[in-house]
Amino acid sequence: MTVVAQKPISAWKDEPLERAILDEVSLDTAWPVLEAFSSLVRLSGSAQEREAFDLLAHHLAAWGVPYTLHEPELFISIPLTATVRDPASGTSFRAKTSAMSRPTNGEIEAGLVYLPAATDADLDDVVSGAVQLSDLDVTGKIVITEGMPFPGIVTAVTDAGALAGIFIAPGIDIHETICTTVWGTPDLDSEQHIPTLPVVAVNNPDGLRLIDLAKQGGAVAISSEVDTGWRTIPILVAEIPGAVVPDEFVLLHGHADSWHAGVGDNATGNVTKLELARVLWQNRADLARSVRIAWWSGHSHGRYAGSTWYADQIGIDLALNCVAQINCDSPGCRWADTFNDLTCMSEAEPFVDTTIRDITGITPATERPVRAGDYSFNQIGITSYLMLSSTMSETKREELGYYRVGGCGGNIAWHTEHDTLDIADRDNLLRDMRLYAAIVLRTANAPLHPFDWRRTTADMERTINDYQEAAGEAFDFAATRAALASLDLALTDFYQDASDKTDPSAPEARTFNKIQRRLARLLVPVNYSRMAPFWHDPALHVPALPDLAPALTAATLANEPDRAGILRAHLTRGQNRLVWTLIEACDLVTGTLA
Repeated sequence: MTVVAQKPISAWKDEPLERAILDEVSLDTAWPVLEAFSSLVRLSGSAQEREAFDLLAHHLAAWGVPYTLHEPELFISIPLTATVRDPASGTSFRAKTSAMSRPTNGEIEAGLVYLPAATDADLDDVVSGAVQLSDLDVTGKIVITEGMPFPGIVTAVTDAGALAGIFIAPGIDIHETICTTVWGTPDLDSEQHIPTLPVVAVNNPDGLRLIDLAKQGGAVAISSEVDTGWRTIPILVAEIPGAVVPDEFVLLHGHADSWHAGVGDNATGNVTKLELARVLWQNRADLARSVRIAWWSGHSHGRYAGSTWYADQIGIDLALNCVAQINCDSPGCRWADTFNDLTCMSEAEPFVDTTIRDITGITPATERPVRAGDYSFNQIGITSYLMLSSTMSETKREELGYYRVGGCGGNIAWHTEHDTLDIADRDNLLRDMRLYAAIVLRTANAPLHPFDWRRTTADMERTINDYQEAAGEAFDFAATRAALASLDLALTDFYQDASDKTDPSAPEARTFNKIQRRLARLLVPVNYSRMAPFWHDPALHVPALPDLAPALTAATLANEPDRAGILRAHLTRGQNRLVWTLIEACDLVTGTLA
C-alpha cells in the first residue's frame, strides 16, 4: 500500500485564482493616492487627517465597496512645543515633547542629573526601557537619559521621583513619540497610569552636551506644551462579504493617522489596503470568507485608540468569528529587500513563511509580536501576523550608519519630518501589495484555517524549559509540561486527516475551524496577556507565558526567603491559570469539552 504524503494545511493555495487576483493589483490608483497623502499631516482628529479619510471613502464609494465611517470621541494627545535651555549660558537646544506628556504650564528649572539608559538593541527593550538608578537621588531633579521617550523608560524615570525627563534621540533627528503606557482610551483601572512626567526630547549631539552639563552639576530649564483631551476621530471599515461562509472574517488593518506626512509610516499601508479593497471587491464572488479592511485614527496620538475602540465595540463578534488579524504597516519602503523585522504568532509561522517565499522569493525571519502596532486583540485571543512589513537588511542598515526604528522599512526618517514621498519605492510597494493580497486571500479562502497549534505548544515547551532552568529547585513546572504533552498528543490526532477537507462550508470543516478559532481564544491570551479577556494590557513588554516569566528572577531571590515565598505563590497561581487553559484546549480538541 502506497501512502501519499498530505500537504500541511498551511500550504493550501488556489494557484489559478491567486495568480489572477495578483495580476490585477497595480499602482494605478495607489500611487496617486500616496502622492496626495504625502501632502497631508494627518494628526488624529485634524482637518488634514479627515481629508485623507474622505479621499479613501471617495474611492471606496466609486467602486461600490460597502464601508462604514465611525466617529467615536476618544482620548487623544497632540504635542505642540518644547524648549530646553541652559540658564547659566543662555544656550537653547532644539526640542520636542511627546504625546501624552504632562505639560509644564510655563518653564520649569531644576538641577540636571544623568541616568544612563539600561537598554540594548532588542526592540522590546527599546520600547520598554529602563535606567540605571544606582544610589542617585533624583527627587525634584530633571533627569537626562539616552533613548526615545517610550512608555517603559518614561515610567522608570517617573518612578525614580524625577521632576521631568529629557530623552536623547539616537541620531541628529528627534523622533515623534507617545509616552503613555495606557493602551487606548483610559478606563477606571488604567487612568491612574496617565503620565505625570513632563517629557522632552533632544537630538544626540545636543544630548551629549547636556550630559556634560549634568556631570558638571549644572541646571536646565525646560517647557512643554501638549493638547490632550477628548476628540472625535474617524475610523473607516470596509467589508467585502464572503460567498461561502460570510460570518467568518479576516481583519486587515493599519493606521491612517501620522506624524508629519508619514509616507512610509503609514501612507504606503493605507494605499495597500485601498488597492486590496478594490481588487477583492471585484473578485468577491471568489471569496469564501468575508474580509474587513480597517483604517484607524488614534494610533500615533492615542496609543492605538482607534483599534482599541474597535476591539471594545465589536469584541464579541471578533471572539466568535475573526479568523485572524493582519496588520499592514510600513510596506513598500526604499531599500526594503528583506522580511527580517516581521512579527508572527507561532501557530501561523509555517503559513506566513510559505506565502512570503511563494510570492516574493524571500525567506522571512519572523519573531514573536511585541506589545505594539495596533495589536489590540491579544486579550480576545486572535491569531495575528505581519506587524511591520519588508525592511532593509542589517548589512544595508550598517552601511548607511542607521540605528533601529519601528517602521518605514528601517529608514530613520520614521516619525520625523523626513518621512516624505522619497521613502516609498514603487517596485517594493507593488511587491508588498501583492504579498498582502496573497496572505489575505489564502487566509480567507483556505478550507481549513492554515494554522498549526503544535507550533504553539512547542514554543510554550521551550519557554517552560527556560523558566525551569532559571527557577531550579525554587519551583516545579511539571504540571505544565504534562498538560502541554497531553495537548500536543491530542493535536497530532486532530491534524491527522485535516487536509482531506476541501469545502469550508461543509459541517466537518466548520467544526474543525470553530475548534481552531476557539484554540486561539484560549492559547493566545495566556501567551500574550496578563489581563482578563476584553481588557487591555499596558503598552509594555509582555514576555512569553507572562504569568510564569518571573521565574527568571528566582536566582536573585535565593537569599530573600520572604520574596522567594511571594514568587512561589505567584508562579503557583500562574501555573494554575496555564494548566487549566491547556486542559480546556485538550478537551476541546478531543471533543470532551462540555
